[in-house]
Amino acid sequence: MTTAASFFPTLQAPIHGGNAWKKPTKRCKCERKTHLSFISTFNSLSNSPLSSVSFPINFDSTSEPVQLQPLADSVQENFTETLDGSMNLQIPMSEVRQITRGESSQRIFIQDPPWIASLFLKGLYKSVQKEVKLEYMEIEKRKYNLLRRRQIKAETEAWEKMVEEYKELEREMCEKKLAPNLPYVKTLFLGWFEPLKQAIEKEQKTQRSKKQKAAFAPHIELLSADKMAVIVMYKMMGLLMVAQQDGCVQVVQAAVQIGGAIEQEVRIQSFLDKARSNQRTKVPADTECLSKEKEVLRKRVNGLIRRRRLKEVQKLLKKEEFKAWGRDTQAKLGSRLIELLIESAFIQPPVSQSADSPPDIRPAFWHRFKPVAKTPGQNIVKNYGVIECDPIVLAGLDRTAKHMLIPYIPMLVPPRKWKGYDKGGHFFLPSYVMRTHGSSRQQDAMKNISGKQMQKVFEALDMLGSTKWRVNRRVLSVVESIWAQGGNTAGLVDRKDVPIPEKPLGDLTDMQEWKWSMRKAKKINQELHSQRCDVELKLSVARRMKDEEGFYYPHNLDFRGRAYPMHPHLNHLSSDLCRGVLEFAEGRPLGKSGLRWLKIHLANLYAGGVEKLSYDRRVAFVDDHLDSIFDSASNPVNGDRWWLTAEDPFQCLAACINLSEALKSSSPHTVISHLPIHQDGSCNGLQHYAALGRDTLEAAAVNLVAGEKPADVYSEIAARVHTIMIRDGNKDPTTNPNALLAKILIDQVDRKLVKQTVMTSVYGVTYVGAREQIKRRLEEKGVISDDRLLFRAACYAAKVTLAALGEIFEAARGIMGWLGDCAKVIAADNQPVRWTTPLGLPVVQPYYKSERHLIRTSLQVLALRREGNSVDVRKQRTAFPPNFVHSLDGSHMMLTAVACRDAGLRFAGVHDSFWTHACDVDQMNLILREKFVELYNMPVLESLLEGFETTYPGLTFPSLPERGDFDLQEVLKSPYFFN
Repeated sequence: MTTAASFFPTLQAPIHGGNAWKKPTKRCKCERKTHLSFISTFNSLSNSPLSSVSFPINFDSTSEPVQLQPLADSVQENFTETLDGSMNLQIPMSEVRQITRGESSQRIFIQDPPWIASLFLKGLYKSVQKEVKLEYMEIEKRKYNLLRRRQIKAETEAWEKMVEEYKELEREMCEKKLAPNLPYVKTLFLGWFEPLKQAIEKEQKTQRSKKQKAAFAPHIELLSADKMAVIVMYKMMGLLMVAQQDGCVQVVQAAVQIGGAIEQEVRIQSFLDKARSNQRTKVPADTECLSKEKEVLRKRVNGLIRRRRLKEVQKLLKKEEFKAWGRDTQAKLGSRLIELLIESAFIQPPVSQSADSPPDIRPAFWHRFKPVAKTPGQNIVKNYGVIECDPIVLAGLDRTAKHMLIPYIPMLVPPRKWKGYDKGGHFFLPSYVMRTHGSSRQQDAMKNISGKQMQKVFEALDMLGSTKWRVNRRVLSVVESIWAQGGNTAGLVDRKDVPIPEKPLGDLTDMQEWKWSMRKAKKINQELHSQRCDVELKLSVARRMKDEEGFYYPHNLDFRGRAYPMHPHLNHLSSDLCRGVLEFAEGRPLGKSGLRWLKIHLANLYAGGVEKLSYDRRVAFVDDHLDSIFDSASNPVNGDRWWLTAEDPFQCLAACINLSEALKSSSPHTVISHLPIHQDGSCNGLQHYAALGRDTLEAAAVNLVAGEKPADVYSEIAARVHTIMIRDGNKDPTTNPNALLAKILIDQVDRKLVKQTVMTSVYGVTYVGAREQIKRRLEEKGVISDDRLLFRAACYAAKVTLAALGEIFEAARGIMGWLGDCAKVIAADNQPVRWTTPLGLPVVQPYYKSERHLIRTSLQVLALRREGNSVDVRKQRTAFPPNFVHSLDGSHMMLTAVACRDAGLRFAGVHDSFWTHACDVDQMNLILREKFVELYNMPVLESLLEGFETTYPGLTFPSLPERGDFDLQEVLKSPYFFN
């Protein structure tokens, strides 16, 4: 029996003899339409010339099959292949037979045309799909709201949580008469919390009762004493953890930071209190006392809250602007709170004491004046007021840094979209689109710019902030294992200090040598301490985020237009450790091209010269080391540990794991990859100069032109330096003092020695900067042990390297010189250099001679520095060329980010390193080349000069430098432009 003619393919619909059709049951619209269509088709069939008798009829089974055409409306639909195949449907005559008189009550069954089933299934599929989509959206919405609540809690209740924790610990200690087993830093805080809280409460009462109140009196009242105590303790210890000096921090720095942290918490609590009070307050009895404007605002807020229009409530409340305190107020309040901490925080050394002797209790902190170098490494020192801590306080700090409160943690939901200078990023934590570092002129420029002009910049920052990340747990577990074993592997700092040399009993020379060695050992240990704290902070964030499905980094800009994540510790701009531990939360199948790019990426991370080979040879390198790669992935800690020989070991390990998963799979191309694949510019600063100057030779040197393998500018400079040193080494040492230095250095010259200096040369590295860079590389080599000889060798090598650079990149030097000359003209008129980037971002160089501003605090007279009215002519001139190039590479990155968003790619940018999924690298490569060509097809230097002439109408600028005839379209064909 064939299936019945029905909308439902598995059911049977009766067709009675003659024309007596039963009234159909109520059907859905689409079913009625199909049924009627079928009737009309059937009627046309019965009225055809094949037979003129009434139904039932008898067909000859040998006759030709009847052609049934599909419905007109179904032809217009985009049906599946099954439906397309049924367009010329045929019903064989053998399927229809005559009903004899004896079986008149029987039914006729005609097979459904397949398009009816397809039509139904398509409708059903669409309906089910719509329901599933709605359900999924509802689940996602609930999940988002839950995460958003957690995010707001993290931003607004962090200090509150800490206060509750210490109160609870105190209660537990009192009840059990026993100190709880806590991490070192929390043990210290628990001992200081109650005395400091009481001291702050006493100060608050004193200021209330005083007739002549202190300058900080109105502000010390704005937070509860317990919350202030927690903020002061955490901020002070946080500063000591990263202090450059040995266990001390400058008073002015500590006071301003603590005052700023208090102000930020007051701002958040003030906003929350307003929102809460407006939500629950009926009109108070003393309404008459309120101004009409306040009453109108209150009514509007209450009305909006009733209608749950919370965004508008936020906007209204923000109009009642929280007036910034200023650095004076922050410093005065911070100084008094530090003074209270010094008076109330004590420690007891863990030494065995006799029962009769009194316990050795001493202050944890003290204030004194100390000669401090203005910047580390400088010989010029000045006396500064500092807060020092007892060595016992620092002793276990690096091991318990993970328990410190970390601000601006990565967000659990996408950040707010940027819409203005202070509108975007975090929900409640203060967020600014640009890091102006107190430059009022740059702030004014940003506040006065229209949102329309900044649209592309905002879109790029939103794109970077919308990239979802997660922690690579396998890599994190390896990091934790190595760290637990003492570090000093894979670039992790050693967890042990270097030993302090013992004092000799010999003559004066030995004593002098000992003092030098002791100072050096103490300096190294201080650096190790800071690095250990840094690792602990990074790992604490990774541990906190490892169980999250994903998280986001809000981005903002520096004044030149380069983008940075706002979270300071665990981010993709940071070290190999951070980059190895982070990966995209979204995974995508590798695909054929993705597998190849994953291999190239692994070779790049291994480095050691492999990254300078052609792509095919990089792939071959990886194929030759597959056994080592598999071993690294399966047994990273106790295996052969091949990954440790890589230049970026943790990133290399992450790539080994991903590649191992793919190659061990039965279908490598379908394996899901979360790994970001990097495409890095080849000495990107020089690439921008080559594009500006259109010099063909310089363009070829930095891979703007296609080649069989990447051109390596660092090796080229190193070869030039080596040639110069051979020439100098052959000279007479009596007449040429550099001859001896050249002979010592000839065998030390390599790509690594000159790389950093070449890389930073276009960013304005000075001779002193180049000398320090090369000195560090020579120290790493360890061939020259004498410090004085090392210094002289670094001086000579720096001069030779800068000379070699000038010979090769003559056109770049010409443009650099022109930019510096323009800046000199502007600065000589006591004006800062201003320009607008190709994306519309206004830039104002913030280099002014600072003015000292003395304020009297309870601790000491503090000299605060603030922006003066006279520009720093030298800095305006020397900083402009690198700042201008930075603004161009920032523009290129942002143009690429927006284009990648439009193409549906995930994107992360680290200045001149662009990241995406392996399967999307080819597409991103095309985009970034097109955007580079688009950027430099604009008249960049002409627009800059025109802008200068408009902004500074009374000044005369030098004419534009001559440029070459390099064709920018060559960039589109260069495989190693970014690689």
